[in-house]
Amino acid sequence: MLTLSGIRKAYGERVLFADATLQVNRLDRIGLVGPNGAGKTTLFSFILGLDTPDAGQITFERGVSLGYLPQESAPAGDETVIELATAVTPEYVKLRRILKAWEADHPLEALHPEEIHDDVHDRFNQLGGYRLEAKARQILAGLGFRPGDLDRPAAEMSGGWVMRAHLGRLLTLEPDLLLLDEPTNHLDLEALLWFQDYLKTYPGAILIISHDREFLNQLVGSIVEIRQSRLWRYRGNYDDYLEQREAQEQQLIAAWKHQEREIARLMEFVNRFRAKNTKATQAQSKLKQIERMERIEAPAGEEAKIDFEFPQPPRSGQRVIKLENVAHAYGDRVVYRGLNFEAERGQRIVLVGPNGAGKSTLLKLLAGVLTPQSGTRALGHNVKVGYYSQYRVDMLKPERTVLEEALDTPQLVGEQFARTLLGCFLFRGDDVFKPVSVLSGGEKSRLALVKLLLDPPNLLLMDEPTTHLDMSSIDALTYALDQFEGTLIFISHDVYFIRVLANHVVHINAGRLTRYPGGYEYYLDKIKAESARAALTASGAGAAQAHDSANPPSRPAPTTPSRKDQKRREAEQRQARSRERRAQQEVVRRLEEEIAQLEVRHRELVAELENPETYHNSGQAVRINRELLDIQQRLTELNPRWEQEATRLEALE
Repeated sequence: MLTLSGIRKAYGERVLFADATLQVNRLDRIGLVGPNGAGKTTLFSFILGLDTPDAGQITFERGVSLGYLPQESAPAGDETVIELATAVTPEYVKLRRILKAWEADHPLEALHPEEIHDDVHDRFNQLGGYRLEAKARQILAGLGFRPGDLDRPAAEMSGGWVMRAHLGRLLTLEPDLLLLDEPTNHLDLEALLWFQDYLKTYPGAILIISHDREFLNQLVGSIVEIRQSRLWRYRGNYDDYLEQREAQEQQLIAAWKHQEREIARLMEFVNRFRAKNTKATQAQSKLKQIERMERIEAPAGEEAKIDFEFPQPPRSGQRVIKLENVAHAYGDRVVYRGLNFEAERGQRIVLVGPNGAGKSTLLKLLAGVLTPQSGTRALGHNVKVGYYSQYRVDMLKPERTVLEEALDTPQLVGEQFARTLLGCFLFRGDDVFKPVSVLSGGEKSRLALVKLLLDPPNLLLMDEPTTHLDMSSIDALTYALDQFEGTLIFISHDVYFIRVLANHVVHINAGRLTRYPGGYEYYLDKIKAESARAALTASGAGAAQAHDSANPPSRPAPTTPSRKDQKRREAEQRQARSRERRAQQEVVRRLEEEIAQLEVRHRELVAELENPETYHNSGQAVRINRELLDIQQRLTELNPRWEQEATRLEALE
């Protein structure tokens, strides 16, 4: 459906693409990766026609439609959220407003659309009518919008929610090719999981830029990497790509070294004998042999990446922080009542649980950003707190330059030291004089990390620290935190990041904290999770098997079970899986039965509408249309649910 061939693009002496080639077929799921500045967004601009390459061709199949979600903010005018999500064409929006205005003025007659000008109603139905709106409502609900949000002006909402509305519009429109630039940056975990599952059955092709490796692992069937000004395609998900690239790199290095040795050997002969009459002909032959070689390109140097280590902070006391009998509420909404929490030196605690459970609130209470409305917060001996907010703007002043912001720390540091550290985080040369307001999301995240390093804490509290960071920066941050000797409490939806770092898991649900005294695999085993990522928002299944947070264990590591205990546990797991399978079979059977009944009724109603006698009574036709719309909406809800439950049953069987 899309072919790029021989693409070349240069900005002055910097060559971004040289003979780059890519083919995208229908139903392809492709992850586009590469370091910051490699040209990922530029490639999107070529496909969208917003920019043109210096050379090469971009061809589409006839009639292919495109949909694009930018990484940063998208515009919102005076339309409501539902109007934005159904803005498939300007004409549709105009007709919908006419119909809605008429229904508002004639609430009792709203069942008789024939009183509206026939052309308006007929054309509205041709463009999708209320079926399209029902679809948009379902998608917006999946993306986290509440019913009361849909008629609010989109411009009143935050930039992240406006981006969700634009994403809802793309999914409602269903273009043949979706171009998504970091779409998960603006989603919370529950919306991300819904979005991930929705894309698995999306009827078109997807080309996606993402730094979320778990998202790519779950979704894509191939990875396209921008490297050395070309596009390199690897089959499989992101983990498969890493393995293939490593093997390819090793082969390339070996072949390049072998060729360099061979050239050196030939040149040694040439240099020794070119001046001798008896050997001159052979020397010229060796030179021609070198010229005829197809030279292997030297392996690329390491891409620019964050290079740092957390300075090891002063040692704190054994008990680092304690919350005792804490209560906190937002108005009438009580988040915590009688909360007890304690962390000890060296622990790395990840906070998990459903959205709205209070994870960020707990982190803010620990950081002192929120003051408990009752109860106490006590720091241990020699404890120094550092808080890394999910919203980087809370930590930075937009009007300052990068250097001014770095120098604004309680710990007095010299400009040279600050600039050296900024250079480690890729702020080099005149970059340090950029205003904070023009920085990208990734740059703001890196600057916030610099501020922490310039005044290092021994209790580090981090809310979604990997958001907006690219892959290599996430790897560098993970490595640095793994060497950190202080105490770490964090929230993240990056499974890779959690697996490497966490040695404790605290599950939060409905104001209750349940502690799992082990790493993330231990937690997954205890709650018998279906997937590593879904477990991050689990509502608390299996919590009874863990210790309550009011009685934290003195040592984190779980004991290794005996062989007898292991066998008993395996037998219990088999019985539990059998019970779960039978229950799942019943869920699928009921869904199939309801869908079948609705489909039969759907066919009956369509047959009635095709019967000319139906239209002798206008009220009868309207009633049938209304019932038909209700059935279509119900089927739209049930079919994805059936696919999800059937897939789960298949996995259990």
